[in-house]
Amino acid sequence: MVWMFHFITSLFTPSGVLRMSKKQKQKPQANQDPTSPASSLGSVGIFTDVLSSINSFFTSDNPAQASNRKRIERVCRCFTITNDRLEQVMAALEKAMDEGLSKEHGDKANLKMLPSYVRAVPNGEEGGDFLALDLGGTHFRILLIKLSGREAEMTGKIYHVPENIMRGSGENLFAHIADCIAKFASEQGVPSGKKLPLGFTFSFPCRQQGLTSGRLISWTKGFSVSGCEGQDVCAMLKEACNRRNDLDIDFVALLNDTVGTLMACAFKENTCQIGVIIGNGTNACYMEQLDRAPKLQAELADDGLPDEIIINTEWGAFGDDGSLRFIYTKFDRQLDQGSISPGKQMSIHL
Repeated sequence: MVWMFHFITSLFTPSGVLRMSKKQKQKPQANQDPTSPASSLGSVGIFTDVLSSINSFFTSDNPAQASNRKRIERVCRCFTITNDRLEQVMAALEKAMDEGLSKEHGDKANLKMLPSYVRAVPNGEEGGDFLALDLGGTHFRILLIKLSGREAEMTGKIYHVPENIMRGSGENLFAHIADCIAKFASEQGVPSGKKLPLGFTFSFPCRQQGLTSGRLISWTKGFSVSGCEGQDVCAMLKEACNRRNDLDIDFVALLNDTVGTLMACAFKENTCQIGVIIGNGTNACYMEQLDRAPKLQAELADDGLPDEIIINTEWGAFGDDGSLRFIYTKFDRQLDQGSISPGKQMSIHL
């Protein structure tokens, strides 16, 4: 993941912005070099006191620390990414993104560059009660959200996905989720017959066919649930809920977690244009102009909606074609070979 931190910080430096307009660039703090790692990392939420601690270790004159520092530097030297290498990574990523958006190569590209069908960020006028479901690992969250302008009141609960369900059938997985939704709604005092809109955040590669429809491409993060790949996961959850007589759910959106992250940040600050996840896996989305996405123009042009769309890059697959071999270390190769999916999701194994 070392390259990921380097790359993300580069997004916030004047020389590293790939797709952000000038008005979206971050302003450096006073007396701070805008191209420094500390400035960049600070802008993506790394605390400055942590950076100071790291810096003091590597600049201390203490003999014991100096000796340890040299040993650490010898081991970690292979993880150092030069600016030239970082520029190579950036160029390779932009090339992969363009291929994923092209009409000719889009279906076969490593980076799927999937449309989210979300065409705008919140404008501050949203209101009402909503359910939110966030599935992306061994646990999932259910939230009851009350929106009023730029204010949001949230109540939530985390539920576990047992290993037998992670390795079981799709019917059992979605039945388990529906059962948890019903219990949560009851605990929150939601009347049994009340219809509530639900947004479903599904953090696995999914080819969306609309705002409320998407087919699973493949499981990641240790899931191997049968009967789901190629199926509409939103429809499967809806069927599980409909089999119960204590749920009345209106499915309003199927989102990737990166899209959910972007939208949540934009709810507070609507100039947000990029969402990034670094957790069990890593992924990013961003707002793209339709004229830079040839594969979507025939479907979405002249539909009366904004001429932009949030693109889910699925950049966990970046490097699966070998385009990142020049930064692999022996440790990266060992980690990849010991994973459950050697050769896949290479950028996550780095």
